[in-house]
Amino acid sequence: MSAGLTPGGGIKPELPFKPVRVAILTVSDTRDESTDTSGQLLVDRVRDAGHDLAGRAVVRDDIETIRQTVRDWIAGGQVDAIVTTGGTGLTGRDVTVEALEPLFDKKIDGFSVVFHLVSYASVGLSTLQSRATAGLIGGVFVFCLPGSNGAVRDGWDKVIAAQLDSRHKPCNMVELMPRLLEH
Repeated sequence: MSAGLTPGGGIKPELPFKPVRVAILTVSDTRDESTDTSGQLLVDRVRDAGHDLAGRAVVRDDIETIRQTVRDWIAGGQVDAIVTTGGTGLTGRDVTVEALEPLFDKKIDGFSVVFHLVSYASVGLSTLQSRATAGLIGGVFVFCLPGSNGAVRDGWDKVIAAQLDSRHKPCNMVELMPRLLEH
């Protein structure tokens, strides 16, 4: 597991690890669970990191279907984070961003910035074709990654994994979870 872009920080192995309940949502008109390689990469990485797989689904590129799946997971109260793959591009069928950003209680602007820094190192200017985004919905972190295996590796390995690891210092998103619904 990579500590990601963490100048001056990183994983402190002497600290206790707190597993997070993560759901994986693949958005695609052409894949099912048997052909969903990017979703499977995320499932494997979530489990390998020691987290709990709280759900997995493959849905078509449809705004209401995407929203309903995310809302159902959040309403069930058994999910701390959702990672989506697919539907963040520029074509007419890429609607994950349109489906989920309006539901964000708070947008995590820095996620897109850091994702694009990491992605630029892998694919150069092609990173411009991604609208990767993240935010909070009902106290649940939602990360929206592109559908390619490379983008999933970059997003999880170099950005999300470290922030969902309670041992990452100087700070991480796990320590914020008890306070996300404060008023």
